[in-house]
Amino acid sequence: MSAEVSPRATGGQCPECARLDRARSVAADTKVDDPQPYRVYLAWFGPGMTKVGITAEARGDARLLEQGAVAFSWLGRGPLMAARRTEEQLRHALKVPDRIPYAGKRAVRHRLPAPLERRREIEELYRDAVALPGWGETLHTLPCEVRDHAEVFGIDGLPPLSGTVTELCENGVVAGQVLAAAGPDLHLLDSEGRCIAVDTRLVRGWGLASADAGEAVTVPVRKEPGRSQEGLF
Repeated sequence: MSAEVSPRATGGQCPECARLDRARSVAADTKVDDPQPYRVYLAWFGPGMTKVGITAEARGDARLLEQGAVAFSWLGRGPLMAARRTEEQLRHALKVPDRIPYAGKRAVRHRLPAPLERRREIEELYRDAVALPGWGETLHTLPCEVRDHAEVFGIDGLPPLSGTVTELCENGVVAGQVLAAAGPDLHLLDSEGRCIAVDTRLVRGWGLASADAGEAVTVPVRKEPGRSQEGLF
């Protein structure tokens, strides 16, 4: 049996296969018996865009890099279900989400505040989190040590975002000078001087050939609101 995958799909799978792949997933709350220690973190993506999440301790900060977190701090460590309960408690008590859409993450990278401001937001949320009663009984609290990924990603000083690639197509071209790479996203300066973002998850399943950085972009690109009329260029 085969199924057509949408050119806008970021997982390279049809919806049914994607659902089956998440049948035992920590992120989907379907994996509950993992014996390894987990860590709870606070991840900052932009002003007012901080989320709470969990990751296996053995992965280090790989999960934060995958998500494109500009800055983060650990909060606590312990068993999976204790970490999950803490994540839920913080989400409801402090009104912080456990997911932030990639579109929001991409746009804000082009107008980041200074590192001290990024640090301040995390430190304030950390203080609010550790002040909540109860969760420290099942998790070991970790100190607030903010790590900043802006230099790793190359995102400080990016020019304004002009648009985002929405899908790939047969014989389509995505080309340009790579300015930054954050999470799954590449930020490119194309041959017309526009800064565009490419979610590399769109590439799954496509055969690729090299292109010259000076070639014109021919795939559909959604323009950023406020910079031009809605549509494709």
